[in-house]
Amino acid sequence: MTVLLGLALVFGLVFGGFMLSGGKMDIVLHALPFEGMMIGGAAIGAFVIANSFSVIKSSFRGVMKVLKGPRWKAKDYSDLLNLMFELSRIYKTQGVLALDSHIESPETSDIFARYPRVAADHFALDLIRDSFRMLSMQFDDKYQTEDVINRKIKKHHHESLTSANAIQTMADGLPAIGIVAAVLGVIKTMSSIDQPPEVLGAMIGGALVGTFLGVFLAYCMVQPISGRLKQIEEEDATFYFVIRDIFVAMVSDHPPSICVEIGRGNIPTRMQPDFYTVEAAQREIAAQ
Repeated sequence: MTVLLGLALVFGLVFGGFMLSGGKMDIVLHALPFEGMMIGGAAIGAFVIANSFSVIKSSFRGVMKVLKGPRWKAKDYSDLLNLMFELSRIYKTQGVLALDSHIESPETSDIFARYPRVAADHFALDLIRDSFRMLSMQFDDKYQTEDVINRKIKKHHHESLTSANAIQTMADGLPAIGIVAAVLGVIKTMSSIDQPPEVLGAMIGGALVGTFLGVFLAYCMVQPISGRLKQIEEEDATFYFVIRDIFVAMVSDHPPSICVEIGRGNIPTRMQPDFYTVEAAQREIAAQ
């Protein structure tokens, strides 16, 4: 939603200010298709050259993610706390072997079935499963456990930022591509030097549209999209750190309620459930 609002402000104020100051849009509109073809074609072509097909596809999904916003909502964090409470409670009271059916076959687990959005995220599901598998193999040193989980999250986060970095690289190159289009326009103008001043003026104005378009696209559209995508990826990564904190607390032999409270403290403030809501949910789970 903020993306559409931002674009409306950018286009409205930039071109509105241009027209209110006496600028004529006819020269801009006449040159825009040709300059846009050169700049857009060069930018997209360079983007394809510089990236693999997987990065290209993930970049397209990244733009869609910017339009949709962060993946995880407040309810998802509450569901995660409840899920981890259930799992840690079984581990504490019955041992890790009692979790074997849930960890090895989450698609048939009644626990995971209660939290479908968490279970649908492959990395979150694998992070939980792999952590309990390590525990079942007697890998229960809290410091080494935290280090291993951090490495997995770091790897995933690095891969998730690939599309944002690729889009940022495109933004960095757009001003220079705009200059290329402008230079071609100047070359075209110089080949028509025998034309009257009004014709030459229109041709020079059209050439300058290339410079404008390159800078405008870079700093008013593409770079903000890259920046917003990085923000979203950073925010979504917090979900996995909550899993890490709860699991490390569990390995440290804290009670399930304390483990969940430690994880709750790492949830972004605007989506963080309050202590009493979490406590009520735990009582309801324990009563089942």
